[in-house]
Amino acid sequence: MGFREVGLSESEYKRIIELLGREPNELELELIGVMWSEHCSYKSTRPLLRTFPSKGKYVLQGQGENAGVVDMGEGWGFAFKVESHNHPSAVAPFQGAATGVGGIIRDIIAMGARPSVSMDGLFFGDAELRKTQNLAKGIVEGIGAYGNAVGVPIVGGKTFYSPCYNDNPLVNAFSAGFVRLDKMASSQTAKAGDYAVLLGSKTGRDGIAGASFASRELDEDSKASKPQIQIGDPFEEKLLIECCMDLLDKKLIASMQDMGAAGILSSSSEIAHKSGCGIDIEVEKIPLREADMLPWEIFLSESQERMLLIVEEEKLKAVFDMASHYGLDCAIVGTMTDNKLYRVYKNGALEAELPTSILGDTPEIFWPSEEPKDLPARQALDPAALACCDPAKALLEMLSCPNGRSKKAIWEQYDSMVQLHTIAGPGEPAAIVEVPETRRACVLTMEAEPYKCWTDPYTGAAEAMALSLRGLWLTGAEALGMTNCLNFASPESPEKFFELKECLRGLADTCRALECPVVSGNVSLYNETANDRIYPTPLVVTAGLVVDRDKVIRAGRAEEGDILYLAGAAEGSLGASRYQQSKDGKPLGKSVAPNYAAEKKFREAALSTAHRQLAKSGRVVAGGGLAATLANEAVASSIGMTLTLAPESSVEALLFSEGGARAVYAVSPEKSAEFEKEWKEAGCVKIGTAGGSDFNWRGIMTLPLAKLEKAFAGEK
Repeated sequence: MGFREVGLSESEYKRIIELLGREPNELELELIGVMWSEHCSYKSTRPLLRTFPSKGKYVLQGQGENAGVVDMGEGWGFAFKVESHNHPSAVAPFQGAATGVGGIIRDIIAMGARPSVSMDGLFFGDAELRKTQNLAKGIVEGIGAYGNAVGVPIVGGKTFYSPCYNDNPLVNAFSAGFVRLDKMASSQTAKAGDYAVLLGSKTGRDGIAGASFASRELDEDSKASKPQIQIGDPFEEKLLIECCMDLLDKKLIASMQDMGAAGILSSSSEIAHKSGCGIDIEVEKIPLREADMLPWEIFLSESQERMLLIVEEEKLKAVFDMASHYGLDCAIVGTMTDNKLYRVYKNGALEAELPTSILGDTPEIFWPSEEPKDLPARQALDPAALACCDPAKALLEMLSCPNGRSKKAIWEQYDSMVQLHTIAGPGEPAAIVEVPETRRACVLTMEAEPYKCWTDPYTGAAEAMALSLRGLWLTGAEALGMTNCLNFASPESPEKFFELKECLRGLADTCRALECPVVSGNVSLYNETANDRIYPTPLVVTAGLVVDRDKVIRAGRAEEGDILYLAGAAEGSLGASRYQQSKDGKPLGKSVAPNYAAEKKFREAALSTAHRQLAKSGRVVAGGGLAATLANEAVASSIGMTLTLAPESSVEALLFSEGGARAVYAVSPEKSAEFEKEWKEAGCVKIGTAGGSDFNWRGIMTLPLAKLEKAFAGEK
């Protein structure tokens, strides 16, 4: 087998020979090839990821672990992370999506946390295509089947449609859990003399070389890739969760690692390298599903529902007893050493010997970057083409289009209330869950802006990050940290790498300016086929803390007689907006440039408004602009509105512009003076009142509320 067959370049192979002082044997070459793959090593993005701010007053565990952990107070930590399962879901929608959920849940277990929350970011192709409908059906069923069976509530997410995802749907799975600070686990605390114990399912051929599969473009004949898709068993995962929680509770394990990409190889080599140890693996001791598996197949298998535990000798019996109690396979497969070598033995014979550093300190690639030649064309906007002749009809289109209408058909397949700690679930702008045994709440927002990132990667990513923060602040939550899933095309094209680099710069600058550390994340590259590539799609999930969960502001609670306000910026930009895309048939123009001073004023006023309970209901202005935001609020509150706000520049900009720090609030008359005083510096304007059964924007449109409800439900 040559180095190219395992995905290595000639220069990388020469570097390996330099590091080893010899040529690697076939098994060693396979092991290095997978650990140096893009999916495992992040070699194209590590230099960029280092620009993210990683420290903050709430950060307990940042980048480099299975998941980030932030401090929720009162002895509780919150572990969270998002990961992609894009390529597998394109090939085998149900199993690809299901095992994405299972994998991210195990990352949370590996931090010692009980998985308590799931969300999903789904990006599908043209909603009218039968292919999109079939892919979406399989993916959503896979997420629901696994999440519901394993007993982790799916409390929210994001679904976005565009033809750029026709052949390459994106499935970004988020999971999180609460952990007592004295029970946190780590992958960095193994020591020489400890034993490596494999817990959970037997190892089979499913998922072999999945990391390499995710590090290249999708083949035209995707059927050939099906053997690389893992098969999930949520009931086995539930047993694994409970067993691991018991083991941690009784302090029986020294370290723990999920088996995700590259299976046993990555989990064992990462623990050894991060802990400053070596490890000897005895391959014949690994429980197998198929007896004739070769060593390289065993090491690269991504069979699901497995954890690698590091256990001190005197605790082995108790660990095996616990595994037996839960009916799980358990086997000692190796020993930690002090020589910093990764050694593989089979029946006493040495099969591979590598420094752990060669598997852990992977190379970096600095790709050339070049502004796309068509970027000026992407940013060119013809205002005349955006003229709105019929505002009522345009609003109904904003509400009824695939990206505007209710996603109830998706989330009604999910159990959002299992574990009984969900305060606000699917269908609300922010998910809110209780922090166990406290009055506190954790707030989560998930955002992505593919249109805006396509036309201007920097401002698009900055807007996506700021939007997720505004959603937290509006509820009354202070931001604790962010995790991200960075979905891009091939980094090998200078123009595509430019998009990646600029998006990450936008995220980093916004997180730094608005004091939100990045605690974990995932990179998914090569999201393209021979026919098309995806728009740059950085997805962010931001976690926030509310100290008193009775003092949160939620959407959909406007009542008869409430005064309606637009707080913050008066208008955004029509560039790369939902309205603009509907008029031009493709995203064009630029979003609003970052204004961090305005964001900070918005933050202070929004947090104080929630803490002082000055508003009954609130909603950040997002997709579809002010008109769609108010219509969504009217539908969610089951109440009409009379609006009086006049255009500043144009009717289109007033109704449909997006971006900028702004929100709509419903305020009771007796609190209106205090509300206006609170927002004096950030800016606010009275725009109307709630009540009646019509959505009446004076001088612009009048629509029955029932018509808005029908459009939002996607009914013809």
